[in-house]
Amino acid sequence: MVVSCTSQILIMEYSRIVAVTGLPGLFEIVSSKTDGALVRSLEDKTTKFVSSRIHNLSHLESIEVYTVNDNVNLAEVLNAMKESKEPLPDGKDNKLLRAYFEKVYPNLDFERVYSSDLKKMVKWLEVLKKNEVEIKLSEPAAESSENSEPLETENTPEPVTVEAEKTSEEKPKRGRKKKTEE
Repeated sequence: MVVSCTSQILIMEYSRIVAVTGLPGLFEIVSSKTDGALVRSLEDKTTKFVSSRIHNLSHLESIEVYTVNDNVNLAEVLNAMKESKEPLPDGKDNKLLRAYFEKVYPNLDFERVYSSDLKKMVKWLEVLKKNEVEIKLSEPAAESSENSEPLETENTPEPVTVEAEKTSEEKPKRGRKKKTEE
């Protein structure tokens, strides 16, 4: 008797990871509907429907972080944290959090990036590492068409525009009649 077991390795894409308002942690979008989305928690792997009437979904790809110069994408800060040799701080001590981010990403605007935001970034990085999510932005769709063959335009006829002749018998525009003062 031969038993074959095929294990399906699911690689989570960074572009499918979202934060949901009112719910702790990060989620992977399983499918979306017009009135919400089906999401799977990265922490306990439970799947639930999240109504768009009650919750907002924020893709991690679309989150930007304030810096002293231009805003940067969250992925850039998370990658700097990941590549840093500094150990992740305990999320309970705000001074340690700030000192950590001053070393790892010194350009953060600490007047506009609050301690709660720093805590989220540390927690999110831990969850992403645990789930082996590669932190990278997805390529825009326009770039993928660069490798495809260009459209053939040599034999394409030029568009023709035709103007209709105006006649003196044009009908007046229909509309509301103006009231005349009597």
